[in-house]
Amino acid sequence: MMHAVIFLPWPDRRLSPNARGHWSSLARAKRAAKEAAFYLTKQAGVEKIQAESLTVRYSFFPPSRRAYDLDNLVASMKAAADGIALAIGVDDSKWNIAIDPRGPVEKNGMVKVQLEWEA
Repeated sequence: MMHAVIFLPWPDRRLSPNARGHWSSLARAKRAAKEAAFYLTKQAGVEKIQAESLTVRYSFFPPSRRAYDLDNLVASMKAAADGIALAIGVDDSKWNIAIDPRGPVEKNGMVKVQLEWEA
């Protein structure tokens, strides 16, 4: 079993399915999240993955003690998932998503993304 770990910034609140912002603001947030995920994946040393499927495990480290809705957090990660998929060459339709328990409060928040696949 092969694995890799990527640390991403906390998702922009405009990416939440409950956000009701202007479409252009949402488009900018999506583009920024996708680009950040792509470059942070490359920076973590993750190359193209030759796998039919992989498990992607999210661990959320919130920026505050506020209660965050877990399904909205996962949905907020869609643009970042597209950036990771582009970097590793495995379409996100072939991913199995898993969610670890939430981590402790982290200044500015972060998301730990673990990739696991068969070599």
